[in-house]
Amino acid sequence: MSFLLNSLKAKKDIDIAIKTTVDKVLVLRFGRENDAVCLQLDDVLSKAAPDLARMADIYTVDADSIPIYVQYFDITLIPATIFFYNGQHIKVDYGTQDHTKFIGAFKKKQDFIDLVEVILRGALRGKLIVPCPIDLGDIPKYSLIYKDI
Repeated sequence: MSFLLNSLKAKKDIDIAIKTTVDKVLVLRFGRENDAVCLQLDDVLSKAAPDLARMADIYTVDADSIPIYVQYFDITLIPATIFFYNGQHIKVDYGTQDHTKFIGAFKKKQDFIDLVEVILRGALRGKLIVPCPIDLGDIPKYSLIYKDI
């Protein structure tokens, strides 16, 4: 389903999208085209895109082609969805250890729409972190494992 969404293929494209998306939420989905969970997430994103056309721009990014952003955002689990507003990274309190990105797929289209609406309203009020409107049972659980180098 990623063919229904716009794709960013280079670091320069991501930089331009972050800088030029004004008064809308920028949604970046980092993942792989052949991953089953990414396909499920892309299906939800593509179904929600027409409803969110005035509030958000949604892009897919191949995690293997742009390793600098994968390292910068510490993306270790795929898919990861990251949100921006007017060039500012917006964090969401999902009830997990990581507030910088949503890991996994949204279970329902309405969950994603609600999240984008909360992010937009919070960003319009100047907030850099917003509470998650999704039911905690619908948020994928994972454990962060830190490895000493």
